[in-house]
Amino acid sequence: MAQIKKSTESVNKGSFVFSKINYQLFIASLVIVVIGFALMSGETDIYSFTKITLAPIVVVLGFALGFVAILYRPKTTKTEE
Repeated sequence: MAQIKKSTESVNKGSFVFSKINYQLFIASLVIVVIGFALMSGETDIYSFTKITLAPIVVVLGFALGFVAILYRPKTTKTEE
């Protein structure tokens, strides 16, 4: 009879999906989005450069950084087997 080899890989059930850098990037993206919305707020001079041009660019950059934070995969070092 043939022997069936069992996989020796163990799944670490207590680990996080993302690494520390992913969470830091995501928090930075949230801060940038909040800054963008703060730039957009207010009732005086609604047609200013800040509210029409700068704030939407800042918000979009914050969302882009959020996508980068989710998709970024840090380099891992080889572990000895």
